[in-house]
Amino acid sequence: MNSKTQTLLLLLLAICSIQAQQIDPDINTMAEEIESKVIEWRRDFHQNPELSNREFKTAEKIAKHLNNLGLEVTEKVAKTGVVAILKGKKAGKTVALRADIDALPVTERADVPFKSIVKTTFLDTEVGVSHACGHDTHTAILMGVAEILAKNKNKVSGTVKFIFQPAEEGPPPGEEGGAKLMIKEGVLKNPDVDAIFGLHINSGTPVGKIRYKPGGTMAAVERFVINVKGKQTHGSAPWSGVDPVLISAKIIDGLQTIISRESPLVNEAAVITVGKITSGVRFNIIPENAEMIGTVRTLDPSMRELIIRRMTEMVPSIAKAYGGDATIEFQNNTSITYNDPNLVKQMLPTIQGVAGKENVLLSKATTGGEDFSYFQEKVPGFYFFLGGKTPGTTNAPAHHTPDFYIDESGLVLGVKVMSQLTIDYLNAQ
Repeated sequence: MNSKTQTLLLLLLAICSIQAQQIDPDINTMAEEIESKVIEWRRDFHQNPELSNREFKTAEKIAKHLNNLGLEVTEKVAKTGVVAILKGKKAGKTVALRADIDALPVTERADVPFKSIVKTTFLDTEVGVSHACGHDTHTAILMGVAEILAKNKNKVSGTVKFIFQPAEEGPPPGEEGGAKLMIKEGVLKNPDVDAIFGLHINSGTPVGKIRYKPGGTMAAVERFVINVKGKQTHGSAPWSGVDPVLISAKIIDGLQTIISRESPLVNEAAVITVGKITSGVRFNIIPENAEMIGTVRTLDPSMRELIIRRMTEMVPSIAKAYGGDATIEFQNNTSITYNDPNLVKQMLPTIQGVAGKENVLLSKATTGGEDFSYFQEKVPGFYFFLGGKTPGTTNAPAHHTPDFYIDESGLVLGVKVMSQLTIDYLNAQ
């Protein structure tokens, strides 16, 4: 056997070894040991939720923990974000790990001892505040990962950047925030990030399971506002005016034909939803104006372009056909959450090794949105879903609802997977 053949054989053996790698015993043990601490952190965040761009106490608790670990910590990134840097045993690439930290204006009904009773004012309305999407679990998991990696620097070949991101649910009106603002402020620079990983707890996926999808995994989200102008008149004489309510109904009906008759749904799913209509003040007056607010969800860039173009063409045309006028404006909320196929292929063996191959499920895309997508526009990223449903449970409450519930026994798997992903990614470079 010549030296070239020997080298090739050793390389193949090394690749096979990486593919078959299970979780590092030290990582596994430490994750089990700090599980109770991770759950305690999660419950504290859950009981003390804060809305987007207002995560002051949340950020303070995160920063204190990271400082105690001896990491390089920067606070007030994108208003309330926290970023920490861990340098491994030798120089190498930089990987970022992201957790979102904000809560929602949802009054909690879940019957748990650490239930949120926090109330605040949101858009001039008194509301309850709760972690009805599981960001409290993401934050606690990443704090656990930071602790494990800080105590295992000798296993890290490169740099880890921990990103605790505010305002994933969107900043308040008139404010900047979220992933976009973090990127604008340079979170992916100094040192430059080579890849980024993130996870989301899922109330409908059983504990112990992980779901993933290469390519488009969550939708681009657009918010749109349609303003319709008619001519006010008495409700008993509609012929003497122009009814913006009727025009609104025709527009809603017309928009759905873009989905049902123009969009190539064999490629990817797409959705147009009108969620709010405002018009009129009295039963017997045909009003002058109507406003509609809604959302577009797309998973394919060309379909996204088609749908927005056709909506822009259709809305004023329908209004004109009925004697009125209408305008439409769009606001982009997230891009397509796109998992880099090469990165997924590279790191999937790690996830399967930690969770068990039978527990890692290839899934279909969802039409929910995630501003993690903005990070993925800049660097390769991998975003996956962690099971949070008690096994055997049926009809688990959905995210963003008052009854949302997460089984905390699933958090330790998140800690293990994110820790091992980081080490394996950096050591493979």
